[in-house]
Amino acid sequence: MADLRAATRGSPLALWQTRHVAALLGRGVEEVVVSTVGDRNTDVPIHSMGGKGVFVKEVQAAVLDGRADFAVHSAKDLPAVTPNGLVLVAVPTRADARDALVGSSWADLPLGAHVATGSVRRRAQMAWHRPDLVFSELRGNIQTRLGKLESEGFDAIVMAAAAIDRLELVITSPVDRLEPSVIVPQVAQGALAIECRSDDVDTIATLVAVEDVATRRVVDAERAFLSELGGDCELPAGANASTTADGDLEMVGVLSSLDGRRLLREARVGDDPDRLGRSIARYLLDDLGGRSLLENAR
Repeated sequence: MADLRAATRGSPLALWQTRHVAALLGRGVEEVVVSTVGDRNTDVPIHSMGGKGVFVKEVQAAVLDGRADFAVHSAKDLPAVTPNGLVLVAVPTRADARDALVGSSWADLPLGAHVATGSVRRRAQMAWHRPDLVFSELRGNIQTRLGKLESEGFDAIVMAAAAIDRLELVITSPVDRLEPSVIVPQVAQGALAIECRSDDVDTIATLVAVEDVATRRVVDAERAFLSELGGDCELPAGANASTTADGDLEMVGVLSSLDGRRLLREARVGDDPDRLGRSIARYLLDDLGGRSLLENAR
């Protein structure tokens, strides 16, 4: 049986993700490493490059032009709309969706603490709770960001908890995993997204084996929320869904101003992922005044 070819970014985390999917598939996978705009411009804020789609476009192109059979992404990096010719074929079991504060616990952050993050979502939500905080831009792979915690004298940095777990990082500084009551995570954070060509029936049949139905439902709900907002995954917005004991979905969505002075939040329960995500987004946009926040953020 010939190896499948997987398009992936070349960071340690991206390679871990691709190798994890290969292990789930139980077969050989050739890694087709692709450099993205986001990888090549580590000194430029993500939002100024057009959002986190800059981490996936070249990887998707490698699948579309036949250099690879499928791609493995951090699902949080995907815009809400899948390009023509591709299908989001599988979402494996999700890791920890929360953000992690590294360097200090949330409760112990001193007055006027200096926090580094490259995410407008994280910055805005933290500023809403703590207007006294001072923020700096933070880019680079996980190891680079951890190095800057000490070398640049930040009180704390923020990253995805899933990255810490997947790379099995040993961090001597305090690590505080922030509940959604403090920071609502990025849409689909902690989940992986596997894309392939929509007409490649053999590869689709192979990849669907790693789909986790429960994870797919919550990710679909969160991505529907993002789609209704306009599809840019670098908006100052977040969503987090989970499955209730009776099989329904409960979900919270937030949308804020870039400076965190205004934050809109809504939580609902429903059984249809698409309808649930979109209803929360429409409520924030139409009933709570969210459209003006988006106009100012773009």
